[in-house]
Amino acid sequence: MARPLEVLLVWASLLHGAASTPYEDSIIHFPEVEDGRCVFPFQYRKETFHDCISFNARHKWCSLNETYMGYWKYCTKADFAKCVFPFWFRRMIYWNCTQDGNDFGKKWCSLTQNFNKDQLWKYC
Repeated sequence: MARPLEVLLVWASLLHGAASTPYEDSIIHFPEVEDGRCVFPFQYRKETFHDCISFNARHKWCSLNETYMGYWKYCTKADFAKCVFPFWFRRMIYWNCTQDGNDFGKKWCSLTQNFNKDQLWKYC
């Protein structure tokens, strides 16, 4: 007869296997590559990203391939998308972060030279 602890361990391992995240939904295909270089933009789950993301992770990460193939790394301060100056917004060219167009009065910048066309931005 099996001991209660052994039964509990078997039951727990079966339960964990049934509840684990499918391969496609997890960024942990391969271990994090600490010295890798983020590739922007990158494709993940049929979407295009121009900055580090936090899908399926506690911290922001990036892909090391143009199309995510399981190779990734956690983002450091140096990895996050950079502002692009000058950039075109509405009918003006901006050389610095601006509050224009932001309802909350926070400064922002474009991630491409033509915000009007690309609509990619971040807070400064």
